[in-house]
Amino acid sequence: MSLDPWLRVHARLGAAIVRPCRESMTIRGIVANWESWTGLVFPETGRYVVDGALELVSIDREADAGIYIEPNVWMLHRL
Repeated sequence: MSLDPWLRVHARLGAAIVRPCRESMTIRGIVANWESWTGLVFPETGRYVVDGALELVSIDREADAGIYIEPNVWMLHRL
């Protein structure tokens, strides 16, 4: 049984795990975008915790870039 509540919901509905997807969603933006979107300040290059995110956001101050890559799990519901 999974610890993730959404995976448990789908499993109870009969879905089976197909495979993990390490790069399900990617969001790129300049540092100012990330600061605006999150309400946080990213003063130096590094990886940051963002509330509600499943992974850390990577900030590169020299390149003026931030990237978030979210993993996911694909599940199959047979109809």
